[in-house]
Amino acid sequence: MTSTRPRGRPRSAKAEQAILAATMELLLEQGLHEMSMDNVAERAGVSKATIYRWWASKELLALDALATEWAATLSKKAARDTGTLRGDLLADFRPWLRLLNGKPFGRVIAGLIAEAQLDPEFARLYRQHFLQPRRDAGREPLLRAIERGEIAANTNIDVTLDLLYGAFYHRLLHGHAALSDRFAQQVVDTVIAGISSGA
Repeated sequence: MTSTRPRGRPRSAKAEQAILAATMELLLEQGLHEMSMDNVAERAGVSKATIYRWWASKELLALDALATEWAATLSKKAARDTGTLRGDLLADFRPWLRLLNGKPFGRVIAGLIAEAQLDPEFARLYRQHFLQPRRDAGREPLLRAIERGEIAANTNIDVTLDLLYGAFYHRLLHGHAALSDRFAQQVVDTVIAGISSGA
């Protein structure tokens, strides 16, 4: 991810790692609203001035921490070409669902989305540094499916991504039903059935 931090004094990699790790722990424990820079500084063993030198707000720090956490985990499960759109999508979604089910990420995402509704500049950074890279990665299996002739060349990829990811975020944020492997298969199969009808 491209960092939200402004340019400035070179960072200590050890301090940065400690700050991001402490931030992620506190976000999962307390949520964005309750987390404070004082808490982060104490847990990371750095001064609050050090944190503010690299991040102008706790919201930007939280955005970097979440993106770093997800990138580190999901990069180990690199997307691969399985030969079918269904296989590709499930290969992408299953590691992500295991991650979401392993820790209370819903409260973290909810906090960031809430902040994006109040602060247009933060909303821009949220979309640029967190949302867009994931949508870009999500396009790849759909483009491969078009090349294979599984779906039509004029498939609306943006709407398809909204249908796919929207279903998962709906359950993550509302908590009304489980984010299970069966649900992932149902979402993928339903969306593919819809976009394949015109192929």
